[in-house]
Amino acid sequence: MSKLSSFLIRALALPPAYTGTALLLLAAAWLRPNLLSPMLLLLILRQAAPLGIAAMGQSLVMRGRSLDLSAGGVIAAVAYLLTSGALPLSEPLALLLCLLLGAAVGAFNGLLVVGVRASAVIVTLSVSMILSGIVIALSQFHAPGDAPQLLRELARTRWLGLPLPVLGWAALLLPAAWLMRRSVYGRAMDAIGANPRAAELSGLPHLRVVFIAHLASGLLSALSGFVLLGFVGVGSVNLGAELALNSLAAAILGGVNFGSGRGGMLGPAVAAFMLALLFNFLTSLGLGEASRLMLQGAIIGAAAWAYAWRHRGSGQH
Repeated sequence: MSKLSSFLIRALALPPAYTGTALLLLAAAWLRPNLLSPMLLLLILRQAAPLGIAAMGQSLVMRGRSLDLSAGGVIAAVAYLLTSGALPLSEPLALLLCLLLGAAVGAFNGLLVVGVRASAVIVTLSVSMILSGIVIALSQFHAPGDAPQLLRELARTRWLGLPLPVLGWAALLLPAAWLMRRSVYGRAMDAIGANPRAAELSGLPHLRVVFIAHLASGLLSALSGFVLLGFVGVGSVNLGAELALNSLAAAILGGVNFGSGRGGMLGPAVAAFMLALLFNFLTSLGLGEASRLMLQGAIIGAAAWAYAWRHRGSGQH
């Protein structure tokens, strides 16, 4: 077998995020080379940071054969608490309260999923809808306003030429990747994802592992809201509404499936960058929102289908 054939086989075995990113970079170099300037690439990385952080949480719960669709509601609640002035708190206290809210939502999701054995889809989607509804109701009395000065400053700050949100994303990603690859928790998650029943019979704390994943996902959703709010600069009742499904897409495109962590923690991060690059590339081509959404959805769906088809014989769906 030639070296080229071996390279192509290895490339095709990678999660679609890697191949998709490479193809997008080639297309941009041909059609829109300005997109590849260091300044714009760093801007795209900064745009990808909220999705990348949310996708970390989604990846965790998916590896435990669960799901979290509450990110949109958590982010909407975080944005409202930080911008409406409804609670007269200092910025640090308000940020801490939002982190506690994210953790509480994650813990609530985890309790229902592992304690009551309720459907993760129904539980987390319901929680998101309830939070969004509360925000919309409260916004009639206190409308969302500007983001806290601290978050706006952090979103604009650079260190060693790199945006601080990107560095913060990396600071979360690297320890999480080590945790899932090297720690007892990561090995337990892999065993549960491969065969939950066998893991439970072997004495692994199956329910506790999945509960911790949900709690971490809620916390990461709140952190994602911080980054997104600092980037946008103003609150909205719809802020982050698309992140739940986009984080699911990023996890799948990054090689994480229900019970499978084939793509690790890096795969969804690459997928988050790919989705941000795809959005900017299609926008630069002058596509309207309707055409951009249809084409973006078709590309994501085709990539996910192709990856699932390639691995259909591995027993992981």
